[in-house]
Amino acid sequence: MAHVLVVEDDQFVRSALIRHLTEAGHSVRSVGTALQALREVAQIGFDVVILDLGLPDLDGREALKMLRGVTDVPVIIATARDDEGEIVRLLNDGADDYLVKPFSVEHLSARMAAVLRRAGGGAGGQNGQGGGNGGDGVLRVGGLAVDPLRRLAQLDGAQLDLTRREFDLLAFLAQRPGVVVSRKELLTQVWRQSYGDDQTIDVHLSWLRRKLGETAARPRYLHTLRGVGVKLEPPA
Repeated sequence: MAHVLVVEDDQFVRSALIRHLTEAGHSVRSVGTALQALREVAQIGFDVVILDLGLPDLDGREALKMLRGVTDVPVIIATARDDEGEIVRLLNDGADDYLVKPFSVEHLSARMAAVLRRAGGGAGGQNGQGGGNGGDGVLRVGGLAVDPLRRLAQLDGAQLDLTRREFDLLAFLAQRPGVVVSRKELLTQVWRQSYGDDQTIDVHLSWLRRKLGETAARPRYLHTLRGVGVKLEPPA
């Protein structure tokens, strides 16, 4: 069972989603505006948010950016817009998945299940390439300790406050210490996208570097090879 927030201003669509999700065993709350959604996620922990783009108070893309400012909860966009460029922008702005209206409840349930699996499993279970993995399942690279199962990361014994995507990125790289990983592979394995903008990766790498106490000019753990990719390795 998942705790779901439905953000939809069309009362008929809202009622149908609430009914079907409840029948599927989920706990559901619903709101009709972006500002109500922000208040809800700030006060209540949700497992997934279903976000309509055609809201009366804010454009859905702006609503998504504001949601991403306060929570890392998975967001599935429900939209009547099927423009590929718009969908790519939404994914780059932090959406985890999207559905083009009209869609079936079965389709929504399948997308929700996939998003929740990714959010719960993180990057830790992806392919069998392991690096500094102790018997306790913790990945260790220098002073870094990354626990994929508990979704905890420490640097020199101090816990790191990472967003979900930052943790997934760090865990994925920690599984391959010293291995250069291409941006295409990061998009596919961490973002679960077959295409996207390199700027998305660069922004998250920048945020992650800041929390690791380093910069691109003076790297300690994260090293970028221009035109090739990025690798995680212990300080020399």
